[in-house]
Amino acid sequence: MSTHTQISPFAFHKIRDYVYRTAGIIIGNDKTAMVTGRLWRRLELYGHTTYEAYFAYVSSNEGAQERATMLDLLTTNETYFFREPAHFDFLRDEIIPQQRNNKMRIWCAASSTGEEPHSIAMVLADTMGKGDWEILATDISGKVLDHARTGVYRAERINHIPDDYLKNYCRRGIGEYDGMLAVVPSLRSRIKFELHNLLHARQGNEQFDVIFLRNVLIYFDQPTKQKVIENLMQSLRPGGWLILGHCESLHGLNLGLTTLRPSIYRKPVASATVLRKLAV
Repeated sequence: MSTHTQISPFAFHKIRDYVYRTAGIIIGNDKTAMVTGRLWRRLELYGHTTYEAYFAYVSSNEGAQERATMLDLLTTNETYFFREPAHFDFLRDEIIPQQRNNKMRIWCAASSTGEEPHSIAMVLADTMGKGDWEILATDISGKVLDHARTGVYRAERINHIPDDYLKNYCRRGIGEYDGMLAVVPSLRSRIKFELHNLLHARQGNEQFDVIFLRNVLIYFDQPTKQKVIENLMQSLRPGGWLILGHCESLHGLNLGLTTLRPSIYRKPVASATVLRKLAV
């Protein structure tokens, strides 16, 4: 089978609709080449000659594992260490000092292969040392989470890591790992990686001081954005910070957040009057 296997409009819409229903992610009509480029090997693996036959398989009871694989392939996005560095500066210079040595709990809500939560961990380790801090990193893709847990990356991906962080928190591979870089175990141990779908709220009453949700909303339509942010707000403590990607905003959404600067928002703290009423 060649990489030029055609996908019919019917099959493309079936796959696109499944991704939207499951993950809330919109695959545009101009993304047929992306879909076929990522899936044609799966057709070859299972011996299907059309995308209709492949989707019929993934929709069956026997295709449950392949459904997860298909979703992984179609929702994985590029990331790198210290992407959009102004956010890490804000975390270090503005947020952490306001914690006044209190516990810091951060949720990286679309962690992909782990460069973002590991970047956050470097900032926290540098400023808070072995203090009381932890990171939850979640993604809808089990495949990228498996990669993230290893903390091992190609050495060419280190370009944006500050030199002192590189020296203190990373080790270059040798032997079979030559050309690779590993985040030190003491840093990796502070990050908990979990599978999570942003279309669902977190279970339990856990509250986070900061939530990073960067470069994800661009794949959602307005109703899905509203739902996703509402879900996140249930887990953000009053006074906590929400950080989006630089190309994203909450324009047109009714969320009651305070804009501190483009892409950085804060959840209001309940007023003293409201707290007195709740106490009565």
